[in-house]
Amino acid sequence: MIHLSDVSFSYADAPALAHIDLEIERGDSLALIGPNGSGKSTLLKLLNGLVFSQGGIYRYDGEEISHARLKDQRFAKVFHQRVGFLFQNSDAQLFCTSVRDEIAFGPRQMGLSESEIDRRVGDCLGLLGIEALSHRIPYHLSGGEKRKVALASVLALNPDVLVLDEPMNALDPRTKHFLRDFLLSIRASGKTIVCATHDFEYVEGVFDRAAVFSMKHEIVRTGVYDHIIGDRDFLRANNIV
Repeated sequence: MIHLSDVSFSYADAPALAHIDLEIERGDSLALIGPNGSGKSTLLKLLNGLVFSQGGIYRYDGEEISHARLKDQRFAKVFHQRVGFLFQNSDAQLFCTSVRDEIAFGPRQMGLSESEIDRRVGDCLGLLGIEALSHRIPYHLSGGEKRKVALASVLALNPDVLVLDEPMNALDPRTKHFLRDFLLSIRASGKTIVCATHDFEYVEGVFDRAAVFSMKHEIVRTGVYDHIIGDRDFLRANNIV
C-alpha cells in the first residue's frame, strides 16, 4: 500500500530523512520510534503529502506521490481523503468556530451532501464521546478535548490510513487510556495505522510492527513491535529509553 524507496529529505542544510526504505501493507499497525529530532514527524508529513521526497520515491497504492502529482486537484482530493493526519499539536489543526463545523469541514471540502455530512458528524461525535462539545468553540477546550475533536475531524473523511504524530503527547493518563482503546478499535476495523510515539506503556497491543529511527535520520531496525520494545539494550543504545 505504502512504498518508500531510498527516500531522503532536508530542511535547508539540515537533513531530516536519509535513504529511507519502508513497506507498509494495508491493515498494518506500525509504530515509528526514535529520539526527538530523528525524522519521525518529517516522515509522517511526507506520507501525507505535506513535504516531498528530495531523493528516492514514495508510492501510495502504486501512484508516485510528488509535488507535481498533487497539483492534480482531483487526485489530491482523493489522496487526502484516503490518508488522514493527526498533528502532534491540536491547535495547529483546529480553526473553525464550533466543534461541529470543525468535524464537518473536511467532508464539505469533499463535496458531500449536507445529509451525509450531518451523518458523519453525528457518528464521529458519538465515536469519540464528545456530543456535549458539539457547539463549543474548539479554542476553549482542554488539551484532551481538543485532541478528540482533531481526531474526529480526521475520521470524518473515513481515511484508509490513519497517521498520528505523538497522539498522547501532553495528555492525562485517563485520556491516554481512552486513545489506546480507540486505536485498538480502529485497528480491529482493518484501518492502517502509522504512529510516532514515545508512550510505550500506553500503547500495549496496538502495534504489530515498529520502525526505529537513529539520530542519523535513518531507519536502523524494523520488526515485530513487542520484540523491539523488549530489547532494552538496543533501545538504550539508540537513546530511546
